[in-house]
Amino acid sequence: MIPLTRTQLAVFFILLCPVNIIGLWWAVGSPLVMDPNSICRKTKRLAGKQAELCQSQPEIVSEVVKGARLGMRECQHQFRFRRWNCTSHSKHFGKILQQDIRETAFVYAVTAAGVTHTVTQACSMGELLQCGCEATRSRAPPRPASGTGPDAVRWEWGGCGDDVEFGYEKSKQFMDAKRKKGKSDIRTLIDLHNNEAGRLAVRNYMRTECKCHGLSGSCTLRTCWKKMPHFRDVGNRLLERFNGASKVMGGNDGKTLVPVGHNIKPPDKEDLIYSAESPDFCLPNRKTGSLGTRGRVCNSTAMDVSGCDLLCCERGYRDETVVFEENCLCRFHWCCVVQCKKCSVRKELSLCF
Repeated sequence: MIPLTRTQLAVFFILLCPVNIIGLWWAVGSPLVMDPNSICRKTKRLAGKQAELCQSQPEIVSEVVKGARLGMRECQHQFRFRRWNCTSHSKHFGKILQQDIRETAFVYAVTAAGVTHTVTQACSMGELLQCGCEATRSRAPPRPASGTGPDAVRWEWGGCGDDVEFGYEKSKQFMDAKRKKGKSDIRTLIDLHNNEAGRLAVRNYMRTECKCHGLSGSCTLRTCWKKMPHFRDVGNRLLERFNGASKVMGGNDGKTLVPVGHNIKPPDKEDLIYSAESPDFCLPNRKTGSLGTRGRVCNSTAMDVSGCDLLCCERGYRDETVVFEENCLCRFHWCCVVQCKKCSVRKELSLCF
């Protein structure tokens, strides 16, 4: 009998077991600890599309995991100056996900966006057999870039466009697996809405990239293709939606959501929604998942959310001098090494009481 490699064993475990991304959040607390093996090995409660994908296309599962991690890293970047900084501490993170608050809405949206982004990117890079570059045959012909005369630059679809529709569908298949419309409560309707808002933050903001062709560097013809937005742009856009998130409640029919308050415009598909007010996250609280802000670095001169007054919840702060080492005086030596010296740097920090 030929022994299996680690990679073969990993695929073997993936092939055996179904998966539930959201379910694993409840089990382990954070997508950051997920890997393709544990997804398919730990969760046995699912069937249907999600189980089918895990059994037949383990490489897709691997990209889903990467997408969840991408989303969580972006969450931590966007919330780095806020009282709740998207901590990956498993127990506290799980508590956050059990609430219908704005922070949970952002987590669901940015993770669904991350899965869309990584699966789509894997298609364009040729890492998945099920997909590739976007097909442009059905797309309407592009209009001339400038002018209509004989000197106008012509362009046509070509290159390797991102097949965002494939990534969108796989994200929807995984993230919405156990959330069925019409058979759910307000929490399910909210989760489905925020998942979709995250996916649309990628799909609805594709950009056009072009390459020039012609003799002697001229640009008599440009070949253009569609590319996804940079994921940092996706995160920035979702943070704007977070800041303007709409509070909703269940409609009388039990199948719809309506905004709380009079004369408020119903949220559209790209908006984030929630149903409960967030805790202030000032003090540690096991019930809400708050770690508090004691010891957090703040900006003593800023007036925004990173400022010491807001971040420290008006408890005050202390200034502390920290000495650390960093690379400096770096030089490139042919070929191909970068050598740096170590320099001591003193930095003044403000820390919350």
